[in-house]
Amino acid sequence: MDVILLERIGKLGNMGEVVKVKDGFARNYLFPQHKALRATEANRVKFERDRTQHEARNEERRKAAMGDSGKLEGKSFILLRQAGESGQLYGSVSTRDIAEAASTAGIPVSRNHVLLDAPIKTIGLYTVQIALHPELSVPVTLNVARSQDEADAQARGEVLTGPVSERAEALAAAEELFESETAAEEAVEEETKD
Repeated sequence: MDVILLERIGKLGNMGEVVKVKDGFARNYLFPQHKALRATEANRVKFERDRTQHEARNEERRKAAMGDSGKLEGKSFILLRQAGESGQLYGSVSTRDIAEAASTAGIPVSRNHVLLDAPIKTIGLYTVQIALHPELSVPVTLNVARSQDEADAQARGEVLTGPVSERAEALAAAEELFESETAAEEAVEEETKD
């Protein structure tokens, strides 16, 4: 089915373009959301007549989204979830969870604004795009952890996924390095005292 887009839609086209889409996508999403019109001659004339209104409304929405994006830009959100020893979540983090966390910044974010290819299924740091407007997306950082202490450790750069034995070896090596640096600093302080 050919449709006339009333706003920019990612991977489909820009406002005013006539594109071919599947019938179900047009009937179930584009038409009910007022994002497109059926590409008939009457609708083409109507769109050209109302084009300035559509462009003005789009520009107004984009400016509002630009203002809101400043509040989200560079933000980091911590999501605490239950997970196994290897970091595998007992469930997943979905767009709804991310939208609720991002809404804590004072900007209403719906799950449709969150651009996530697949649900998050392991603990770690993730960068997710939030599209407040079709022409504007903002990156935010998600810190998925089992506890607040783990979230703080991940924020410092520690890797908490993988086999427990490897993490224990890495932690032991880091502690040994820290102890040797501390001993070296104490030795330098004693030498300066003498």
